[in-house]
Amino acid sequence: MKPTPPPEKGKIAGIDFGSVRIGVAVCDAERLIAFPYEIWRRKNEKLDLEHFQTLVKEEKIVHFVVGLPLHCSGEMSEKARQALEFAAKLADATGCSVDFLDERFTSVIADDMLRQAGIKAKKRKQNVDDIAAQIILSNYLERGCVGTTELESLED
Repeated sequence: MKPTPPPEKGKIAGIDFGSVRIGVAVCDAERLIAFPYEIWRRKNEKLDLEHFQTLVKEEKIVHFVVGLPLHCSGEMSEKARQALEFAAKLADATGCSVDFLDERFTSVIADDMLRQAGIKAKKRKQNVDDIAAQIILSNYLERGCVGTTELESLED
């Protein structure tokens, strides 16, 4: 799937893709601030996509940025390939454009943030995914809504 830049206006949702949970963050319509939104516990492909269709309608989402968990070397990981597959289905189901952002270390950063806030280990594990999604979306917004441009070379 080729990345697509976002429409000029509207809310963007950040996705921290996982095989068990999907962290979701949403920004305001002016694209200034990203907020943790939810952690979706995956059910099955049909229910997962229906959930995101509802999210798009309720929150007026126009674009998604999906984090790609690349290897430290920058090479595509199996989880990144799964995130690409999910993104293609997400775009098809919702009609929204999708871009990608290198998400290396976002979960570690999110865990550190929660630890510094005094959150216990069990609670941190339950909350790290939506904070990681917020970091992905915040980074995307700070970059001027420009995703991982090196993605095309990763797919070769």
